[in-house]
Amino acid sequence: MILQKAEPESTVTSNAIQGAEWKAMLRAALESLRAHREEVNALNVFPVPDGDTGTNMTLTMQAAWKEIEGLESDHAGEIMRAAAHGAIRGARGNSGVILSQIFRGMADAAGGLPAWDANALAHAFRQGQRAAYQGVMQPVEGTILTIIRAMADASEHAAALSDDIGFLLTTSLSKAREALAQTPEMLPILQEAGVVDAGGAGLVYLLEGVTHAVTGEAMPSASSAPAAQPRLEALPDEWGYDIQFLIYDAQPGEEAIRRRLIDLGGESIVVGRSGRVTKVHVHGENPGPFLAYGASLGLLDDVVVENMTLQTLRRKGIWTEEGPERGAGPVASARTEDFCIPVVAVTAGEGFAEVFRSLGACHIVAGGQTMNPSTDELLQAIARVPEPEVILLPNNKNILMAARQAAELSDKAVYVVESRTLPQGVAVLFAYRPQASAEENAEAMRRALADVHTIEVTEAVRDAAIDGVQVQKGAIIALADGRLCCTGDDPGQTALQALDAFLAEGDYEMVTVYVGQPMAEADARALAQAIEARHPDVEVEVVAGGQPHYHLIISVE
Repeated sequence: MILQKAEPESTVTSNAIQGAEWKAMLRAALESLRAHREEVNALNVFPVPDGDTGTNMTLTMQAAWKEIEGLESDHAGEIMRAAAHGAIRGARGNSGVILSQIFRGMADAAGGLPAWDANALAHAFRQGQRAAYQGVMQPVEGTILTIIRAMADASEHAAALSDDIGFLLTTSLSKAREALAQTPEMLPILQEAGVVDAGGAGLVYLLEGVTHAVTGEAMPSASSAPAAQPRLEALPDEWGYDIQFLIYDAQPGEEAIRRRLIDLGGESIVVGRSGRVTKVHVHGENPGPFLAYGASLGLLDDVVVENMTLQTLRRKGIWTEEGPERGAGPVASARTEDFCIPVVAVTAGEGFAEVFRSLGACHIVAGGQTMNPSTDELLQAIARVPEPEVILLPNNKNILMAARQAAELSDKAVYVVESRTLPQGVAVLFAYRPQASAEENAEAMRRALADVHTIEVTEAVRDAAIDGVQVQKGAIIALADGRLCCTGDDPGQTALQALDAFLAEGDYEMVTVYVGQPMAEADARALAQAIEARHPDVEVEVVAGGQPHYHLIISVE
């Protein structure tokens, strides 16, 4: 079989894929997706700074590749099973979770076969489609689901005509592209926004990579879109130590090492193996136990220990080489809770994190817009909770599927309360009762979701026309419960416009204004005074949320 380095005019006549060839095809898929990551990110329907579908799918595919990179096998099914395992553990965002389910279905279909012919590959695509549809609570056409269905249909038709795998893949790619172009006709919101489905586009780019690897065509060129430059003020606060090292000839498997690192109090754990070498990356309050454990498994190399607490304090201007600044107050600790309830919450911004901690959440996972945590990161947080039953608050609509997947994979009883916004997550914690069971609390918290509404104010990242509202790039926009409601030049005035509409329609008592990184506290205080003047019967509170990208997140109860 011809792989990536063949001449562009070469074609495939082979009728079987061996393990090494399938591995090369998956690597080509990853490279194709990486090349077009920013293009997929830009296909976000709403002009808000959370267009991260390309990033989520790339990280999920990268996790799959890490699982097979050091796997020395010529068994195609074994390669696929390992890739599916990596994708499921590393899945990020809804698009990444669906992709991992496609991989799981393919592994279930053909994981026992050492080599795949055209019929086996077509069957794998079909089972991938079925697993993807089953993994979504309410499947919607015009999404990535439509693309995998088109691939499955086309591959079965091609396999019935020929045993040439190159023919099967080029036929499937052609039909996938046609289906992607039709997604705006299936979803009016895509048509209104003038884009195709982002997840579907990501899957097409993956299939392009696989097809190019087989046919010998040139790989797609890297995206010309400039890479986003991180803003220091947008970085999450981190405490403790970042510990990294290599272990030679470690005997325990990766999962056994992960479990032990969790037992030692580790967080943000990544363990990967390539040949004789196992890579360990872990965050913890004391590097000693982690290094001692690593040394007990084998020879250590490339040891890196970084003090994240000092990095955070220096970035905040609290710490100089002489020590903490005068008046800076006590140094924050990674463990500040006086009590802990079995709740894991995903939060964006240190202010929001402190709110959830103060309400008793046992563990906080940093994440939200543009930085969706992986299934594995959620699993690690769940494992850190001492109790056997855990409530999980995703607090973002794009983390729901990863949360459900983590609940399915966990050995504990995990109840996902599907909070779609941070204010919803805060509000439902007030429904928690220590004397009730986790199941009873989860049900009460689900009922409480309807008691709070959310207004989010941010800056449009592109021109768009959504929900009848025309938006220009750079304008301030407000979303009310996820729907674009108004636009303007000033965050405070735009928020006030959205609030006026809300408060005029219902009997609300409380407005909480969470101030984000892009907005000055004085402007937020002025907004609070304006709300109180226009709505004297409503209690107004201002809280430093610290969330990136969003000037304001407002809770209306």
